[in-house]
Amino acid sequence: MATEFFMAMIPPTATHQEKKVSGANGKPTFYEPDNLKAARAKLTAHLGQHVPKQKYTGALRVIVKWLFPISEGSKHFDGEWKITKPDTHNLNKLPFDIMTDLGYWTDDAIVASEIIEKFWAKRPGIYVRIEEL
Repeated sequence: MATEFFMAMIPPTATHQEKKVSGANGKPTFYEPDNLKAARAKLTAHLGQHVPKQKYTGALRVIVKWLFPISEGSKHFDGEWKITKPDTHNLNKLPFDIMTDLGYWTDDAIVASEIIEKFWAKRPGIYVRIEEL
């Protein structure tokens, strides 16, 4: 079984690593700033449209291509590698957590192989392919 889809959207640049901590009475409290809450809501809405009928339970490879919009007057070209933030290793954490919550798989720990790429693109969005190994 494989699941493949494209979410036509401007990818969020907020990542899971942007969670904040505050302290009261010596106890740390973690919270999501507004930009991270907005990213979570946006990704949940888009990912919710592609939940597989049956949860994945075995080893997976997940390919994610992040296509960031080229702004007007930019010197970037369609398909050019994006070598600025956010870092690739930070991009998949939030969507994988959301995919777990939505029931794509039993736990994102079953993702044994990840390919994460980021590009500049005329058509922004996020391409996802989930393959059983």
